[in-house]
Amino acid sequence: MPKKINWKNIRNYGSLLALIALMIFLGIASDRFFSARNLTNILRQASVVGIMGVGMTFVILTGGIDLSVGSTLALSGCVGAWLMKGGMDWPLALILSLLLGAFLGFTNGFFIVSLNIPPFIATLGMMGVSRGFTYILTNGAPIYGFAEGYRNLGNADIFSIPIPAIIMLLLYLVYFILQNRTKFGRFAISIGANEEAAFLSGIPIKKYLLLFYMNLGLLAALSGNVMAARLDAAMPTAAQGYELDVIAAVVIGGTSLSGGQGTVIGTLIGALIMAVVRNGLNLLLVSTYWQQVIIGFIVIGAVAFDVLNKKIKN
Repeated sequence: MPKKINWKNIRNYGSLLALIALMIFLGIASDRFFSARNLTNILRQASVVGIMGVGMTFVILTGGIDLSVGSTLALSGCVGAWLMKGGMDWPLALILSLLLGAFLGFTNGFFIVSLNIPPFIATLGMMGVSRGFTYILTNGAPIYGFAEGYRNLGNADIFSIPIPAIIMLLLYLVYFILQNRTKFGRFAISIGANEEAAFLSGIPIKKYLLLFYMNLGLLAALSGNVMAARLDAAMPTAAQGYELDVIAAVVIGGTSLSGGQGTVIGTLIGALIMAVVRNGLNLLLVSTYWQQVIIGFIVIGAVAFDVLNKKIKN
C-alpha cells in the first residue's frame, strides 16, 4: 500500500523548498539574481516586511489580524522625522516614534478586548485613522534630510550584511526563543487553538492580546524608521498595501489564519519569499500592476493550502 501523505511535513518544509526552487528559477532566468548586490537588496527589502511579520505572527496565532500595520509604519516614521526636523536628537525621536507605534497597537487591542470589536473592523478603522493623521501632520509632503546616524539604520552594512537585515535576524532569534521558551509564545498558541479552554486554564487572555497588538505596533514603528532611514525620507504614502505583504509572509510561512499553529521561522522564510518574488519580477521587467495580481494569487494560494490542510486533518 502506498504511504499516506504526511501533510504536516509538507507544511513545515514546503515554504523552504518553495524559496529554494524560486531562487534557482530566478538564478536561471536572470544572470543578475545571484549577484552580491542583488542579494543584499533582497535582504534590505525583506527587512521591512520581515520585522512586521514577526509581530503579526503572534497576532494571527491568537486568531486575530491587524490591517493597520502599513498606516502605523507611515505615521510612526513621519512623527519621528517631524521631531528630528524640529531639532530633536534622532535617538530620542526614534524612541518616541516607537512608543507611538506601541500606543497605536495598544489602541487596537483595547478596541478588540474591551469593546469586543472584531479585529478586522477595529484595525481597518485604525488603518484609516493613522493614515489620515499622517497626511494631516505632513500636509501630504515627504519629510527628508536626516542625521547620518539615523540614515545608517537603513543603509549601513556590517561585514557586508545590511543593518536592517541584522536587526531583522536578531529580532527573529529573540522571538524564536520567546515562542518556544516562554509564556509569550505558548499563550499565543493556546488562545488561538481554543480561547475558551485557555480562559478556563487561567490564561489572562485580555492582557496577552493587548500585549500582542502592542508588540506588533512597536515593530511596525521600527519598520517605519528603517524605511525612512533607508530612503532618507519619511513618506506619508509609505507602506500602502504592505498589510497584504505582511499577512502573506505569515501565511506562506505556515501560520494558520484561524490561529493556534505557526512559527516565527516560517514567517522569516515567508518574508524572504515575498522579497524574492518582488525582486525577481522586477528583474524580469514585470509591470507593477501585474505584480499586484501575482502577489494576490500567492496569498489566495497560501490560504487555500491552509484550508485544505485543515480539511485533511479533520
